[in-house]
Amino acid sequence: MSSARDEFRRSQLAIGALFFVLGFQYATWVSRVPALKARLDLGEARIGLLLMTCGIGAAVSFPLVAVLMRRFGSRLLSVLSALALGVILLALSVVPNYPVTLLVLFCDGVAVGCLNVAMNAQGAALEARFERTTMSRLHATFSAGSLLAALLASGVNAFTGTLAVHFGLAALLLAVLVVAARPGLLADGPQEAASLKERKERKERRGVTLPAVATLWMGLAMVFGTVTEGAMNDWSALYLKDVVHAGAGLAPMGIAVVSVMMVCARIFADGWRTRFGDGRIVRTGSLLAGLGLALALLVGGVVPTLLGFACVGLGVAAVTPCVYVAAARQGSDALSLVAAMGTTGLLAGPAAIGFIAGATGLAWGMAAVAASAAVVSLCATRIRWPQPVSAAPRLAPDASAAVGKASDGAWESRIF
Repeated sequence: MSSARDEFRRSQLAIGALFFVLGFQYATWVSRVPALKARLDLGEARIGLLLMTCGIGAAVSFPLVAVLMRRFGSRLLSVLSALALGVILLALSVVPNYPVTLLVLFCDGVAVGCLNVAMNAQGAALEARFERTTMSRLHATFSAGSLLAALLASGVNAFTGTLAVHFGLAALLLAVLVVAARPGLLADGPQEAASLKERKERKERRGVTLPAVATLWMGLAMVFGTVTEGAMNDWSALYLKDVVHAGAGLAPMGIAVVSVMMVCARIFADGWRTRFGDGRIVRTGSLLAGLGLALALLVGGVVPTLLGFACVGLGVAAVTPCVYVAAARQGSDALSLVAAMGTTGLLAGPAAIGFIAGATGLAWGMAAVAASAAVVSLCATRIRWPQPVSAAPRLAPDASAAVGKASDGAWESRIF
């Protein structure tokens, strides 16, 4: 038991490093957008296109990620994509013009898409291998990476405004983390042979393959979950200022409340998942988010609004980790599609809320956020969730088969 626990902790730290890398890399370059703007003499519209280009790269990476997952497996793909993110930081520090910057950030989005799928496949495999919940804590590590990146950016700015120094230090830290984490990552085992067989069977089939209905329900849950999460980050401060008429000092507290509740919930959510199961956590949590926000909108006032925002942070915190675990159990193709749909929701959701707010008012836009959370709860009733696992780590009989394992008929259906 002690040996199994030590091996679990070793792999947990290694996979957690991948989540940290993703959060750290993204927050690093986003924190220096003002410097990129000044260096390239960009207007607000061009900055917006830069941010959107990264999201587009991640959203459209699904076909490539699915192929790379089958060819290389989650372990190798996670290492290569994490190292690529460090190289991209170095490239951003020396980009000569705006078109090159767009190209670099599109590549960043693709690398983010690859790492996102590969590291979540590793996290799901860790749970399956040791029969212990850990995905929520791994996602909390992503937030920790973002926080450290912000602190590093502030510290470096106190001494120098040079992007090359900042991004060089960040890239070095990423490289050290990836090299240190690599030995602890889970091997893909027989997945490669299974993938070869799967590709051979696909070549022998005729017709068009489509995702299974179960996979689409997971994708929809991920879309509306990320819409809820992204919209709260983008619109909560403005809602407090313009609708609730909170003071300038209180307006940013909306984002802070949501973020703090999400981090705290993710720290404890694995215990909840062990006790109650993923399905109940997602259904109850997303319903809490929707009802809590809806009541806050009806009551009005600063305190009720902040309490409603806290309900959203608490309720949606475990949605993404749980859906990733369910998708990973259906195979790499399902995981890639669900991840791409989640990125699309995160990219398009806040803009859609903006259109609603522009046509009907921001209060109705926030009501749409509450409705999105309720839709997640509905989708969760259509997903086949894994059974709760025990709290004690132990090796499964066929440990290596956990990575990228696909259920029969879970991914695709055929149209002749």
